[in-house]
Amino acid sequence: MKLMQIRWKFILAFLSLAAFLSWLAVLAFPDRKFHLIACDVGQGDSILASYGETQVLIDGGPDGGKVLECLGRHMPFWDKTIEVVLLTHQQKDHFRGLIDVFENYKVESFLATSLTSSSQEWEVLKNMVGGSGAGVINPVLGLEVEYNLIHLDILHPSEQFWVENASENLTENLLGSIDSQAKSSEKLNGGSGVLGAYTTSRDMNDFSLVVILSFKDFDALLTGDMGPGISDEVIKAIGESGNRSIEYIKIPHHGSKNGLTEELLRIAKPQLGIISVGKNNSYGHPHKEVIELLNKENVRVLRTDEMGDVEVVSDGKTFWLK
Repeated sequence: MKLMQIRWKFILAFLSLAAFLSWLAVLAFPDRKFHLIACDVGQGDSILASYGETQVLIDGGPDGGKVLECLGRHMPFWDKTIEVVLLTHQQKDHFRGLIDVFENYKVESFLATSLTSSSQEWEVLKNMVGGSGAGVINPVLGLEVEYNLIHLDILHPSEQFWVENASENLTENLLGSIDSQAKSSEKLNGGSGVLGAYTTSRDMNDFSLVVILSFKDFDALLTGDMGPGISDEVIKAIGESGNRSIEYIKIPHHGSKNGLTEELLRIAKPQLGIISVGKNNSYGHPHKEVIELLNKENVRVLRTDEMGDVEVVSDGKTFWLK
């Protein structure tokens, strides 16, 4: 009798555990909506775009622990592959956390310019990317990439910008490689891009990759740390891409007054302005002038220092804040 009771207790415990794991899997399984999350990584940038089991990560913030926590909150626990990682530019508040991403996830494709950085951490990341098997590509204006309905349209930098502002070591062969990549929309694995080979005397922020990330009719303008001197090029690129309606803008340079311009805001006409910024940071970001400009243009401001992760969800037609 006691033996049978023990058996039944074991069976019930097993069934309860199985039911719990089943419900856990159901709750963790991704829905069929598009999610765009500005991760709370402190004074830095990291944005995760997710649809189903496809992820695109833009920047990794200054702290590996924080970006991994964000990925853990917003990716299925069994999914250890990120289809695309895009680095806007080679400054530590954008790339440092990617070291930990490459340590913990398989990355299929890595998009970054070919500029270098003097920091030791950049050398670590560069070596990790080289040994990871990820396809590397150096994007310029004209490159379009699509993964499972997540579309990337590169607006900056252009080939001409490279010619005028990159180091004299920028060779004709590299330009030829950039040109062929810019006209390609094929899968990026096996890309022939280079990392860390070139320098510039110009502010590296002005080399920030500027991207329109789209899911069906939802468009997000992701600006890195672009300065006001780049605004005209981005405005022109937006116009050439069809003057599309921009629902979401990542405010440049953590809300610095040396980032966003009134002209860009009026052309893009976003409904949401997301500022990725550290609480009580020493730079005074976001600056008062930027907040006033956003309010003037009736843009709803969402800040990671006030809200933590900022998650926007879309079905491809409408969008809402989660």
